[in-house]
Amino acid sequence: MTQFQGADAPTFATFPTFLGLDRRARDAAHVVAGIPLDVGVTNRAGTRSGPAAIRVASRMLAGNHHPHYRVMVDDMDLADAGDFAIALGDLPGSLALIEAQAAQIGHLVALGGEHGITLPLLRALAKARGGPVGLVHFDAHADTWAENFGQVYSHGSVFYHALNEGLVDPRRMIQIGIRSPLLNEAHDWTLAQGVTILSAQDVHEQGVDRVAERIRAVAGTGATYLSFDIDCLDPAFAPGTGTPEIGGLASWQAQALLRRLGGIDFVGMDLVEVAPAYDVSEITALAGATMVWEYLALLASQGR
Repeated sequence: MTQFQGADAPTFATFPTFLGLDRRARDAAHVVAGIPLDVGVTNRAGTRSGPAAIRVASRMLAGNHHPHYRVMVDDMDLADAGDFAIALGDLPGSLALIEAQAAQIGHLVALGGEHGITLPLLRALAKARGGPVGLVHFDAHADTWAENFGQVYSHGSVFYHALNEGLVDPRRMIQIGIRSPLLNEAHDWTLAQGVTILSAQDVHEQGVDRVAERIRAVAGTGATYLSFDIDCLDPAFAPGTGTPEIGGLASWQAQALLRRLGGIDFVGMDLVEVAPAYDVSEITALAGATMVWEYLALLASQGR
């Protein structure tokens, strides 16, 4: 009797890891890990289930070559290390645990979880590299509030802290897709730090080639981190998220932008805010899985 497993399995029977990986390790060149945290969300909860949903949806991408880069997962030293430990109900404790675990991994690709996970990941990365990194940030929200509803470390305050702590270089930080209501003080503070903001309208009006050129110019040649909040996409393409905002990017626009970011020295990534309880037919989870696959394929195409 034939036993299906690994690359021989049909899509529906693929291993329930990212891209069906059968290797679970933290010492690979590139490590995927889930971070099921949603203690600091301000609207709809449920992103703790994001990593599992993204992994399941990624089965659609497993076992084949990337249509643009013509590479596949077998071309990479890649592993799925499972999920990070968190401190149940304890936001500061969870951030400390996440940072400690991230510090053990060279090149981490994190599946969220809320956007609050990015702060400890950047803390670990900045310490490992001895200074701030550039940041390419896809999102509907600037996430530069000093606090949200009294919570200092909510998912809306990530980059307020990252900038104040010197984890990212504001002159090499660019936000794409921003369109949510935001207090003028927070918006002006972000710009005053030197951050570049491109709204979703900017992307629609300028087109992906021009926007990608701007991203590459801001990021420059130094080490750069990619943080992709799935609510960057319009709710028509990503309904399964906690704080949806109309007027966002289409999935093809985000995909096209990622494919035009060759030459940037990416040193890590996260994909956050997938909340499968609000999803429809897995389209949000699949969009999230695909953006991660685009990132990994870009690295593989560069011989990384």
